[in-house]
Amino acid sequence: MCFDLDSHPPIAPIAGGALDHEDLTLQAADGTAFAAFRARAARPSGAGVLILPDVRGLYSFYEELALRFAEAGIDALAIDYFGRTAGAAKRDADFSYVEHVQRTKLPELRADVTAGAAELRRDGRVRAAFTIGFCFGGRLSYSAGTFGLDLAGTIAFYGMPVTDRPGYPAPISVAPAMASPILGLFGGADQAIPPEAINEFEAALTAAGVEHDLVTYPGAPHSFFDRKAADFADAAADSWQRSLAFIADHTPAA
Repeated sequence: MCFDLDSHPPIAPIAGGALDHEDLTLQAADGTAFAAFRARAARPSGAGVLILPDVRGLYSFYEELALRFAEAGIDALAIDYFGRTAGAAKRDADFSYVEHVQRTKLPELRADVTAGAAELRRDGRVRAAFTIGFCFGGRLSYSAGTFGLDLAGTIAFYGMPVTDRPGYPAPISVAPAMASPILGLFGGADQAIPPEAINEFEAALTAAGVEHDLVTYPGAPHSFFDRKAADFADAAADSWQRSLAFIADHTPAA
């Protein structure tokens, strides 16, 4: 798990910001209904971001993050992964996410991401779509660049790039198929992603000719992007600004 239930994105809300937001139930190509949360910018920039949560799936942290993106002029849609095994209803703090994340499969995750990207673009407001993911979702964000979704870019916070899962090859193994620029953000003290893994991933992206920027924050742990992680507030602030700049730089003018 990346964040505790009482964690919040380390981004201050914009005072008085009026946002259009709603809970949604989407449907994947296999007919599965799954939960999502959408926030629309009052002053849209033409950019839209599909938020891919950590192993817990959709919960309040990512709904708040969607609102913060919308305040920055970026339409946002956060999706859940567990419609097939846990349904599309809201969940309480006792949700046993471990058994559900272990049952996820890459083709089904791809179907959910594809449906989410279609919903993000449905009303024509988004001309440049991005993914941003955290931990489990960070790994999926890398993979999304191989799904044929015409993404303007993929962003990953501490997504594991070199570790295989059953039926889910490591992102490094599909680097030649990645069709979108990448921003990867890592904690230098993240024991799950050693520097060697980041270096291997960077070499694979370079060899494949994939535009990328991999940033490591010295001393920062896994899940440093958290308001409670006050000791790593500078890393959180910089990673947020880098994410916004990456989106702006890869969003074409109207």
